[in-house]
Amino acid sequence: MFSNIVVGVDGSDTSKRALRMACDLADKYGAELHLVHTPQPQTVAFAMGAVAGYGAAVTMPSNQEVQEAADKVVADCVAVAKDCGHTIKNIHCERGHPVDEVIACAEACRAELIVTGRRGLGSLGALVQGSTSQGINHHAKCACLSVV
Repeated sequence: MFSNIVVGVDGSDTSKRALRMACDLADKYGAELHLVHTPQPQTVAFAMGAVAGYGAAVTMPSNQEVQEAADKVVADCVAVAKDCGHTIKNIHCERGHPVDEVIACAEACRAELIVTGRRGLGSLGALVQGSTSQGINHHAKCACLSVV
């Protein structure tokens, strides 16, 4: 039923739950996993603002800080997949709009399923812009699963 599964992650606990569910489905169907992460400066600024002494409200992170945060998110997700007994076939980590990047990856690898967390680090922005999972569900040409 599924031979390629795309998982959109942002480093949140919800996206890690989505990755674990994708790993479970990959076990069941013998599917390959494709990971998509789109580093967002606003999300990095928000996460860094939780660290005492960093003025995230005033200063956006540098390109290097965004890249370092993206590398950490990807490394954490690779570790989660490994703990579930999987390797990631393909890692797509590009800046851009998360909906567009996830859908482009799904189309490129001919995925039959996209798995995302329903509430991730972009939840605050979703109040104004609409959520990433809703955008993916609306525009994808394959099945979508939103994990809570």
